[in-house]
Order: sequence, then structure tokens, then C-alpha cells
Amino acid sequence: MFTFIAGFAQNFDQLIVVRVLQGLGFGGEWAAGAVLMGEIIRPAHRGKAVGSVQSGFGVGWSLASIIAGVVLAHVPAEYNWRVLLMIGVLPALLVLWLRRTIEEPELYKQTRAVIAAEGRGPGLGAIFEPGVRGITVKASLLAFGVVGVGGAIVNWLPTFMKTVRELSPSASGYYLFLVTGGSFFGFLASAYLADVLGRRRTFQLFLACSWLVTIGYMFLPLSGWGLVLMGVPFGFFTIGNYATLGPFFTELFPTAVRGSGQSFAYNFGKAAGALAVTCIGILAQWITLAEAIGLIALLGYSVAIVITLLLPETKGMHLKPGVGAVPATATPSNLSAV
Repeated sequence: MFTFIAGFAQNFDQLIVVRVLQGLGFGGEWAAGAVLMGEIIRPAHRGKAVGSVQSGFGVGWSLASIIAGVVLAHVPAEYNWRVLLMIGVLPALLVLWLRRTIEEPELYKQTRAVIAAEGRGPGLGAIFEPGVRGITVKASLLAFGVVGVGGAIVNWLPTFMKTVRELSPSASGYYLFLVTGGSFFGFLASAYLADVLGRRRTFQLFLACSWLVTIGYMFLPLSGWGLVLMGVPFGFFTIGNYATLGPFFTELFPTAVRGSGQSFAYNFGKAAGALAVTCIGILAQWITLAEAIGLIALLGYSVAIVITLLLPETKGMHLKPGVGAVPATATPSNLSAV
């Protein structure tokens, strides 16, 4: 709704306010969808299923770039951005139609029955209570290293391509399409590997490759189509890595607080990514833009890799009503209140 309304904004302040309101809905959608899929799918296929759903991000991104190209080319400049924002309401209408027939997972129903029988449910601060707090903090830092830093680099790459590598506008369009295409296959690959290698090893593999690809972008003497084609491995590893967050977070948080836990961790990562974007801009005043992007990428990916070593492997975990998936760092007694 607020994406559509943004198309009527008359000044920058109005646009900012409406886009913030849009962001509230967007941030909530990921957690709701990831929890829904995670609680329905059997443990052996949870990574593949949740990650494959995440691949819709790559499809939507690709379609958006194609639609943007058509609208920008045929609609006057003073109206084209408004038209694009208004088109953004169509996927939301599709979601509302689909949800008419979607039922809540049986695990959710059982959990609500347990909470009703006990007479009280988890409070707003339950994800910071002993036994869950450590998981919340670590999951949030993991999301920062995966989503936040990855998103920050994506935000700065167009500027880098234009000002440092002097990529033409037409080539930039091909580059964006290849990045989105690479991310689609990256989602599918990381989703599959999460069920084969485990959640932690999949993260470690994709994080290491993301660092190497980023360094290649920044410092290899690439130009023209060589630079454009690098968008495929960049999208594959840096953005495709997102797919493993859903199943991993589903298994880390207890059932009664799974939605709030996943939502907080994922959106903390996205919000902290804004800090990474700012840091790159500040560092670029003292060192080259390539060095600034490379340094923040190294820092963020290193934090994420360390966190994967501190979190338990959850591949194949069975979810339980009430308490749910018990973190390896906690005991069932610590989570009884949740």
C-alpha cells in the first residue's frame, strides 16, 4: 500500500516518510514467510524448500529491472519513477489472494494450545531472556555479516562501476540483470547445500567466496564485458547466501518466539547494513573507494564466519511445539518460561 502511495509524493520529506512505512511491512514479510515455510517442511528438506522460496527474490528483482527499463525508456522523466512505484502494488495484491487458502502450520496451532493451557505466553522481550538471548545476539550478527554487508556492497557497486570503472549506462543494465540472474541460482545452490553440507559450512563457503569475488571486483584489472560478467558470481555468492538464513533461524529459535526472533535478527542485519553503507562512504574520503568496500567486506564477512563457529549446527533438527528447537547453548529448563 505504501509503495503505491509513494508514487504520489510531492517532496523528498513525504517520500522518506512513506518509504519508511513501506519498510515496516517489507521487513515483516520475510520473517512471516520464512517461519511459515520452516514449520511446514520436513527437516530433511527444510533448507531446500525455504531457500528455494527465497529464490523468488531473484526472479522479482530481474522482473523489476526489466520493467524499469521499459518504463524509463517510454515514460517522461517527471512521471516514470511514480509509475514504477505504483506498479509495486501488484505483487502485494497477488499475496493477499494467495493467502486466502493458506492455513497455519500444525506446529503453530499446537504451540498456541500449549500457551493457552499454561495461561500465559512469551512477552515482547522473550528473545532476550536467558537461554535465548545468546542465540538472538549471534543470529543478529550473522545477519549483519550476510545481509547487511552484502547489501551495503550492492548499494555501492553502481557508483564504483560508474565513477571508477567508467562502465557505460547500457552495460550497467546488463550488469544488473546478470547479478540478479546469478543470485537466483545462488539461492537454489545454497538452499541445496544447506541440507547436504549443513547450515554452518554452507555459510562459511559462500562467505569466503563472497570475499574473493568482491576483491576481484575491486582490484583485478577488469573492464568491459569481463567486468559485467563478474556480476554472475557476485550475485551467486554474495546475495545467494541469504537463502540459508531462513532455515537456520527457524531451527535456532524456540517455537513460541520463532517469528519475533527471526524477524529481529534478520532486520537488525538489514538495519546495521545502513551503518556499513555509511562507513564505506566515510572511509572513501581517506582511502580509495575500492579499498573502502574491500575493507568493510572483509570485516563483515569475518564477523559472520566467526559467528558460524559459535552457533550450533541445526541440519535435520525436528521442531517441537511450545519450547521448539532448543539452542545448543541452552537447556530445556532455561526455556521453560518461553
